[in-house]
Amino acid sequence: MNIFRRPIAFAAWFAVFLYGCASAANSQPSATLTITLTPTPIATRAAPPTATVTTAVIRLIDGTGTEVDLPAPADRIVSLGPSNTEILFALGARDQIAGCDLTSDYPAEAKPLAVIADYPTLNVESIVALQPDLILAAEIISLEQVQSMRSLGLKVFYLANPTSLPDDLFANIRAIGTLTGKSPEGETVITGLQSRFDAVKQKSAKATSTPVVYFELDATDPARPYIAGPGSFVDTLIHLAGGRNLGAGLSSSWATISAEEILRQDPDIILLGDTGYGVTVESVALRPGWKNLNAVKNNAVYGIDSNLVLRPGPRLADGLEIIARRTHPEIFGTG
Repeated sequence: MNIFRRPIAFAAWFAVFLYGCASAANSQPSATLTITLTPTPIATRAAPPTATVTTAVIRLIDGTGTEVDLPAPADRIVSLGPSNTEILFALGARDQIAGCDLTSDYPAEAKPLAVIADYPTLNVESIVALQPDLILAAEIISLEQVQSMRSLGLKVFYLANPTSLPDDLFANIRAIGTLTGKSPEGETVITGLQSRFDAVKQKSAKATSTPVVYFELDATDPARPYIAGPGSFVDTLIHLAGGRNLGAGLSSSWATISAEEILRQDPDIILLGDTGYGVTVESVALRPGWKNLNAVKNNAVYGIDSNLVLRPGPRLADGLEIIARRTHPEIFGTG
């Protein structure tokens, strides 16, 4: 499930993202779901989730601008989106996950829980059969699918992709922490991530150059590969790491670019997010004209796990640190 031509595990959100990435069947929710919910028109996107917690109810505003209430922390959660699943595990909420989507493959303990496998078409009957008291939907789920599930009385909390890193990421972690009764654990996770983001930003501020970084998502057609554009997680992480995204001038967050334009911009660093699909560091030099690129001549072509930068979860810090080491090895080292 991915907007690209080969199934990159972005998983993410992509729905996009790629996924970032995502209709529903008819069924009645379990009798345990005694919910009265007036469907609210879905907005294009709201501010990061906010929460109010009392002794009687948990009340949050989700990424669609919809108020979602829970009488108590959720015990049976269906996670629709690998980023949500990774956050749940980071919070120690594994025992509260009733099921998740097939792309939720990290950590390894998530794989046996993956039962919703038919993206982009959701089998709502299979979701209802899990008797969830909460569904966490990432942007791989369309807004229409969210409304469809809500129309059945299912409790859905939609987490919009972060547009500001790391603040919006932290807002999503706090929201999930509140919904699961894991707020203290959420703050611990956030504190650790904040220190890692801060460390990279402080070090990259010392850089005396701004290398041009080309991040490849899909080169099924090497003449017009898919790359990350402005506003994408990749674009933000490259900027935080002290580089300039070669795709920063594109018209959308994820788009194709001509090989001629890549050659013209002559990137200093090449990061291959598609090495899991047959692209190799060595094959890049075999593309017409690419052997003359600075990155190729200086052996600055690297493979990278695209899930670390395309899934808006805790591992974005891992992706940031890797990009920083590749962009400024003189500051961050080469490990």
